[in-house]
Amino acid sequence: QWVYNILEKKAEADRIIHENPDPSNGFVLVPDLKWNQNQLDDLYLIALVHRRDIKSLRDLTAEHLPLLRNVLQEGKEAIVKRFGVPGSQLRIYLHYQPSYQHLHVHFTALGYDAPGSSVERAHLLADVIDNLAMDSMYYQKRALTFPLRADEPLFKKFQEAGKV
Repeated sequence: QWVYNILEKKAEADRIIHENPDPSNGFVLVPDLKWNQNQLDDLYLIALVHRRDIKSLRDLTAEHLPLLRNVLQEGKEAIVKRFGVPGSQLRIYLHYQPSYQHLHVHFTALGYDAPGSSVERAHLLADVIDNLAMDSMYYQKRALTFPLRADEPLFKKFQEAGKV
């Protein structure tokens, strides 16, 4: 609901850094709640797509390339304009598995070791775009490794199934 409240401007409308209102290829860029915005060393923003039918990386196909390219390009442009941080100094990625089921993209300062930015969980947006350009169904076919904490319900299900 937090995501929908932001997209509908019922919450945090004053925090929006950039918005592309297009219903298919648009998004809202907002500071992540983990970033206090007082310094750029730990810059952390989230792009929330307007589309509600894309839950995670697994849903993406080549049909979504215009959306993903918009997020990448416009997100970098908005960040350099607002904060003076060039795209070359950003880590731009998606989590798999995500913490909530609505497609969103993380923008962090390259030098910041953000939670979940490690290779096991983070998939660089530029790589995602390239993979989908090569194979529209890449993320439906690809085995994806991801970490789970021992107290997560999904981990317990893997244990019960004898997969851990």
